[in-house]
Amino acid sequence: MAVFVYAENINGIYKKAAFEAVSYAKAIADQLGETVSAITINPTDSSDLLYKYGANNVINVKDEGLKNFSAKAHAQAVKEVANGNIIIFPHTTDASSVAPMLAVMNDFSLITNVVEAPESISPFQVKRRAFSGKGFMHAKADAQGVIVTVSQNAFGVKENPVAGIEEVKNLSIANDDTKVISHEQSSGKLDLKEAEIVVSAGRGMKAPENWGMVEDLANVLGAATACSKPVSDIGWRPHSEHVGQTGKAISPNLYIAIGISGAIQHLAGVNSSKTIVVINSDAEAPFFKSADYGVVGDAFQIIPELTQKIKALKG
Repeated sequence: MAVFVYAENINGIYKKAAFEAVSYAKAIADQLGETVSAITINPTDSSDLLYKYGANNVINVKDEGLKNFSAKAHAQAVKEVANGNIIIFPHTTDASSVAPMLAVMNDFSLITNVVEAPESISPFQVKRRAFSGKGFMHAKADAQGVIVTVSQNAFGVKENPVAGIEEVKNLSIANDDTKVISHEQSSGKLDLKEAEIVVSAGRGMKAPENWGMVEDLANVLGAATACSKPVSDIGWRPHSEHVGQTGKAISPNLYIAIGISGAIQHLAGVNSSKTIVVINSDAEAPFFKSADYGVVGDAFQIIPELTQKIKALKG
């Protein structure tokens, strides 16, 4: 029986998280000697993008009623086309709200925020992040079926091309419980959750007009920009850039924190980063205890010089 994966798209476009989830499903399918069936709702991108990472079968769900997102309605759509005991989701905001709905509908176990391929399939046991990313646990599924959400940037995107086929499913799921009043979407910026490098700053930047140097460093690194909660609260930066326990939880390969003291609420959202670099004028800033590398000094001198050095290295 196939391993199923929810290949999330945003306005019809696949993001990195979908490819990572398909890669993860492929690793499990290979252990079982099975195939991968990817479920996607109203995509505009080609299914070739999913075949590239190991999806043998793409189930293209067509339903005009699902254009407005509803966790319950999307879960019902997945339930109608997935007939396997293992279903993989990316650990994105939307997918992480669909997964528990589907788990309840199917009476499946739910294991979220996994970071590695399963240690065993029967019983299903896997390593996941716990305690707001400060620790790990080995979770075991007791139910007959299991739904897994894959932590972004943890397993990685792995090409494993196959000759896939596409199957179109026309559904009509009731979506009466959701009414969209307005829709705002940022454009032209890297997705914070998918970015491999993030440059973040806090109140140490002193004023919003000083953010140009942060953006310059991010641009030269090909990074996304982020900020601490106090910065977004006072309107220096948009709330979409707030990372932390009450903002976005991210796990980039490199996180550069400028002028951020490192309160525990902020750490909870970024401590899954593979490498953390802290730049702060206060040598006693708590963030240095969690940093892989630390620079004590004036950011207004360090950041422009660092940006120029990186530009020179890139030629």
